[in-house]
Amino acid sequence: MSSSSSDVVVNPAPAGPTTARALPNGLAAFLVFLSSGAVLVLETVSLRLVGPYVGVTLQVTSSVIGIALAAIAYGAWTGGWLADRRDPRGLLAPALVLAGIATAITLPVVRYAGEVLRGGAASAILLLTALAVFVPAALLAAVTPLVVKLQLADLRRTGQVVGRLSGIGTLGGITATLVTGFVLVAALPSTVILIALAVLLGVTGLALGFHLRRQEGGGLPGAARTKTSLAVLGLLGAGLSAVAPNPCDVETAYHCARVADDPSRASGRVLYLNSAEHSYVDLADPTHLEYGYTQWIGAAADVVAPAGRPLDALHLGGGGFTMPRYLSATRPGTDNVVFEIDGELVELDRRLLGVRPGPGLRAVVGDARMLVGGEPTDSRDFVVGDAFGHLVVPWHLATREMAAEVRRVLRPGGMYVQNVIDYPPGRFIRSELATVAAEFRHVALVAPAAAIAGQQGANFLIVASDAPLPVDALTQRLGRLNAVPDLLAGGELAAFVDDALVLTDDYAPVDQLLATA
Repeated sequence: MSSSSSDVVVNPAPAGPTTARALPNGLAAFLVFLSSGAVLVLETVSLRLVGPYVGVTLQVTSSVIGIALAAIAYGAWTGGWLADRRDPRGLLAPALVLAGIATAITLPVVRYAGEVLRGGAASAILLLTALAVFVPAALLAAVTPLVVKLQLADLRRTGQVVGRLSGIGTLGGITATLVTGFVLVAALPSTVILIALAVLLGVTGLALGFHLRRQEGGGLPGAARTKTSLAVLGLLGAGLSAVAPNPCDVETAYHCARVADDPSRASGRVLYLNSAEHSYVDLADPTHLEYGYTQWIGAAADVVAPAGRPLDALHLGGGGFTMPRYLSATRPGTDNVVFEIDGELVELDRRLLGVRPGPGLRAVVGDARMLVGGEPTDSRDFVVGDAFGHLVVPWHLATREMAAEVRRVLRPGGMYVQNVIDYPPGRFIRSELATVAAEFRHVALVAPAAAIAGQQGANFLIVASDAPLPVDALTQRLGRLNAVPDLLAGGELAAFVDDALVLTDDYAPVDQLLATA
C-alpha cells in the first residue's frame, strides 16, 4: 500500500532560547567604550599605586601590563561563556557595579599588602600588581562580550557588529591612556582618580540596571538581593579606603613624596620618594651632609678646585637640593643649575626644605637627558649625576651617549661625579663604570669596602674627568670622614670592572643588571 505526501506528519521543532532584545546602538557603544577605557585607566594608575612598595622598574611595568592583559583575556572569556548561558541584560549592571566596588577596594588592598610585600622579589611584584589590577579589569573585560551577544540579532551582520564594537573598545582604551597619562596623573592624586572611576562605574551600573528594569516592566530576577549585596560591599570598600595607610604626603606626577622630621636633629628633614630615603637636608646648616655618598660628593667638590673658589655646577636630579645648598655655602658665588624632571617636587622643596631659587640657584624642570643637550660646550666645572633612586634608574641617563654629553659640557679639567645604587652581585655598577670609562680618560670609584667586595648593597660614587684625577688629595679628604670608604683607580678599578657591558642607547638592560635574583 502506498501513501501520499499528505500522510507525512512533521513534528514542530522544539523552541530555542528566546533571544534577548538588543541594546540601543548608542548605549552599547558607550558601555564598550567606558569599560575598555576604564581598564586602561586602572593599568596606568596601578603602576603608581604599587611604585612606593616595589619601585617603578621594567619588571614592575611589565608585570602591570601582563596582569592587565591576563585579566582582559580571562574576563572576556568568562563574559562570553556567561553570555551564552544567561540573559546578558541581567549581567551587565552587576558587572559594572562590581567593577566599581573592586576598583575602590583596590586602594586599601594594595596599601595593606604593599606594607607586607615592600621591596620583595619578582613573586611579590606579580602578587601586588595582581591585587591592584586583576579583579576590576576582568570584570570590565566581561562587559564587551555581553554587549556583543545582545547586539547579534542579525547573523548577516555579525562581522559588522563585532568589528564596530571592537573598534569602539580600542578607541576607549586609547582615549583613556592619553587622558590619564597627559591630564589626570598630572592633575590628580591616584586616590582621587581611582575613587572617581569607582563612582563612575558604580553610578553607570546602577543607572543601567534601573533602565533595563523599566524596559522589563518589573525587574530582573534577584535584583533586590543583588542591590543589597552590592551596597554592603560598596560601603565596606569605602570604609577600608578611608582607613588604609597612605605612604604619600604629596603625590607628584612621578613620585610618592613625603618629608619627615629627624627626631635626633631638630633642623633635620628627610625626603622620602616612593617610601625610600632619598635626601637629607639640615635647614639650619647647609654644610651638614648626613649620608655617606653626599659626603663623598662634597669631598670631590673640595678637591676639584681651590677651597672657596666658586664653581659653575650642573646637577642632574634635584631631590632635596642638598648638594646645591652645600656648594653655595662652602663656595659662595657658585652658580648651581639643577635639572629636575618633577616640578611638583621642586615646589615641595620650596615649601618644606627651604629651597630658595635665586642668582646662584636655578631649577629647570624637565628631563635631564633632553636639557643637557642644550647646555653650552665647556660651560661647567662640576657635574653631579644624582637622578637614580633605589632600583628606579632612568636608563637613558646611564648610557655612553649620556656620558658623552656630560663630557662635552665639562670644561677641561672639570669633574663628573655620579651616584649609583647597586646590590650584589654588582652588575650595574660595573657596567656603569665601563660606560663612563668609555668616554672619560680617568675614572675612579668611591664605595664602602663591603660593597666593593659584593657583601652588601650600597651607594657607589663614580668620579670621572679627562684630566688626571687628584686621587691622593681625594683619598686624604675621604680619610677625614667618620666612615672612611675605599677608593679604586687604575689597575684595581680595571680588575673590578673586568669585561662589564658598556651601556648604549641601543642596548641598556639596566633593570636586568640591577636584578638580585
